[in-house]
Amino acid sequence: MSVNITFLVITGVLLATGFYLVLERTLTRVLLGIMLLGNGVNLLILSSGGRKGAAPLFRPDLPADQYSDPLPQALILTAIVITFAVTAFLLAMIYRSWTLTSADVLADDTEDIKVSQSTAYDEEEDSPVAEDTTEFVDEEGRPIREGEE
Repeated sequence: MSVNITFLVITGVLLATGFYLVLERTLTRVLLGIMLLGNGVNLLILSSGGRKGAAPLFRPDLPADQYSDPLPQALILTAIVITFAVTAFLLAMIYRSWTLTSADVLADDTEDIKVSQSTAYDEEEDSPVAEDTTEFVDEEGRPIREGEE
């Protein structure tokens, strides 16, 4: 089986462009990126499906290696339906965002900025713990250890 290099180059371009657009802050570009990713994956499945052959309907005079594989075609059909559903969902989200804010760009959330700028060190959780941290003390204020009463 030899793979058509043109399909692979086009698949790479579609996937690279799709990933670039998904990482943008504009919702319309995210939608276009999702659509390009779906088309790139469909082309990748098509090119990995093997060579062209006869329709996968049984004919007694045709050897088994002359048929085309129906699995990639079924996967592509399923991927088309899923991409269409995700596109419709994203279009509804974009429309709702446009009607609420009249903007297509996602703004930075102030809480996300605070979290990204804070350090991972927490004084209360990361400080060294003393040897004895029991809260139980006897009448004289000394900690009660296990086995003592």
